[in-house]
Amino acid sequence: MFRSVLAAQYNTIRTFASHNIQPPKTKIDLGNLADNAGAVSERTRVGRGPGYGKGKTAGRGHKGQKARSGNGQPVPWFEGGQIPLVKRLPKRGFYNIHGKEYQELNLDRLQHWINTGRIDATQPITMKHLLDSRCIHKIEDGVKILSAGAETFTTPITIEVSRASQKAIEAIEKAGGKITTRYYNALALRATVHPEKTVVT
Repeated sequence: MFRSVLAAQYNTIRTFASHNIQPPKTKIDLGNLADNAGAVSERTRVGRGPGYGKGKTAGRGHKGQKARSGNGQPVPWFEGGQIPLVKRLPKRGFYNIHGKEYQELNLDRLQHWINTGRIDATQPITMKHLLDSRCIHKIEDGVKILSAGAETFTTPITIEVSRASQKAIEAIEKAGGKITTRYYNALALRATVHPEKTVVT
């Protein structure tokens, strides 16, 4: 009985396949592969005479901004030819080519680095120690100590930086420490912060 049921199911599937699955009318090979009809449209050539339907002005009309070469869309800040806003407003300030960019470091951050053991307060602290411990992340022209968190700064330290505010100096000396401010030019600063990159002859 089980075999008869399987045979009946097999005959049903075979009959369905014979009526619904049709072999291709033509043999498909690499020589006759093609896209479906209408899947790819032919490129419209413009400016090649009236025979193409897009001759002479190529569908752009006569003259004007949108008839010129390019996409016809100006930059977002274009104001139609009038004086733009950036030119109507007066200039203010200047860029000081001799100015120095000092990396600022507050006393509360320095105290946190000491409390967590990232900086050894028993040894003299230099700008190289600050950079190596990631207390600061870069040094352009030097480091300047600021007084934010001066009321909680209690560790006596010996530190050497480029600059420091008056309140920061008072807070460090009040805690029993010593601070030295020293100017370094670009070459000397590089030798101090990155001695491994400096060749001494």
